[in-house]
Amino acid sequence: MAKVVGIGGIFLKARQPKVLAAWYTTHLGIQPGEGGALSFSGPESAGMTVFAHFPLDSTYFGEPTQQAMVNFRVDDLDQLLTQLAAAGVRIDPKREDAPYGRFAWIWDPEGNRVELWQPIPED
Repeated sequence: MAKVVGIGGIFLKARQPKVLAAWYTTHLGIQPGEGGALSFSGPESAGMTVFAHFPLDSTYFGEPTQQAMVNFRVDDLDQLLTQLAAAGVRIDPKREDAPYGRFAWIWDPEGNRVELWQPIPED
């Protein structure tokens, strides 16, 4: 059975995304990665986790009232989507392929958009 294997990221809207990211770098030591998003990566973490800030007017989370979105790392995106569809979960038909993995989106029962990410396997 396909399942979630970790948190892939937590995304927050912010009035000043770059200023807030710099605060986390300065005060908590979370370093910026590719694209400027803060991330935990390396042997001390169980896979990469991203902590990024989005502009207040971002539509990436779906509805404008949603202030945060959780990204879950998954082991088999296609299988999980099949299971979720069979269970009647609302699934966004959009898919995205990136150099670092595949993405899909669902909504929880409260209407929160949730991102699912299957990372590209490391060599």
